[in-house]
Amino acid sequence: MFWFAVIPGLLAVALLVAGVHEPETSAAARPARAPIHRETLRELSGSYWWIVAVGAIFTLARFSEAFLILRARQSGLADALAPAVLILMNVVYAASAYPAGRLADHMDRRFLLAGGLLVLIAANLALARAQGLAMAALGVALWGLHMGLTQGLLATMVAAAAPGHLRGTAFGFFNLASGGAMLAASVLAGTLWDTIGASATFYAGAIFSAVALALLMTRQAPRIPPTPSPAVKEA
Repeated sequence: MFWFAVIPGLLAVALLVAGVHEPETSAAARPARAPIHRETLRELSGSYWWIVAVGAIFTLARFSEAFLILRARQSGLADALAPAVLILMNVVYAASAYPAGRLADHMDRRFLLAGGLLVLIAANLALARAQGLAMAALGVALWGLHMGLTQGLLATMVAAAAPGHLRGTAFGFFNLASGGAMLAASVLAGTLWDTIGASATFYAGAIFSAVALALLMTRQAPRIPPTPSPAVKEA
């Protein structure tokens, strides 16, 4: 299995080398400096920091997918079939990502992200109450659906809120905050699992999802202006 996993990794590297080229910029002429410092962060708007806060709380609700496998095993899944959990999640994720992206081009992204949070709440509740494989599978499928609905949206919202010359810094700090939240979420999830029980882990995820949803609906998300067509650019 791991030898087969090497193949797409090598193909990805080959595509990067052969097909991806950095645009020419004047960045090389600027002196190198620390990627994150106080003056730079002050240039980022309140809308950006709002997205960071939403993303961090959202990440607290979606701890490591390893807990999905543990829950499925508790519900009766054989160890040899443990990869089926990630297969189901990623099939639903892949199937829903493109339609979600299309929707994001034609509707308020805040409401689409809210829909993803509602799906995550449903996934956590299904996993919290799972007594057999059917309910566990439903929870895993909903988890994959929420990923399809939300994973590209937060990145798009970060790009909309950050000035062009600071987008790299904006994405870096956003991922730093999200990574810290993921670590904290997984530690908390494991602690709840060991001390109270598996259901408490997923109920906590549902609560954090509800908090992120409430924060999301408190203000309007930033919008990305439409990209002008080539004809407009020439005109």
